[in-house]
Amino acid sequence: MKNVVLIGFMGTGKTSVGKILAGKLGFAFADIDKKIEEEYSMTIADMFINKGESYFRSVEQQMVKRLAARKNTVIATGGGAVANAENMKALRENGLIVCLKANVDSIKARTEGNDNRPLLMALTDEERTKKIEELLATRAEFYEQADYTVDTSELSPMQVADDIARFCLKNKNRRKTNSNENS
Repeated sequence: MKNVVLIGFMGTGKTSVGKILAGKLGFAFADIDKKIEEEYSMTIADMFINKGESYFRSVEQQMVKRLAARKNTVIATGGGAVANAENMKALRENGLIVCLKANVDSIKARTEGNDNRPLLMALTDEERTKKIEELLATRAEFYEQADYTVDTSELSPMQVADDIARFCLKNKNRRKTNSNENS
């Protein structure tokens, strides 16, 4: 089976769902952001602050290429990784792309107080809402390119992982599907 690549905005559950899904499928799990933090011995937030976003995106692209070449792996991407066409090409080559989405209120609640979200740091509540809405709008076209989409707003990570596992096992050759079409 191809890798399963989880894309989506921050706070949609890519890491928590990815770990569960990997266990269900008997796959390895790789979180791109965590791998970068381990390899570079700094948090993503620190990398943004000290080296800049363009530096981070370059490092991210290198890590995407390395992880995309693996087999039988659930890969959790960073929220903005999809905006790079080379990233998506590499991930799609050996992977099924699954987009996790959530509404703005769910994203805000899930990312509240997390200092490792550089694009949302030091913002007021109103500014956070606006920034989330802007980023979601900017990335929507990329997220829509997924092979399968699950809205995680009202679901537990286990429910989302179960949904994706069913899709992967029953619909290996299908493309462009939403979870509500398979229910």
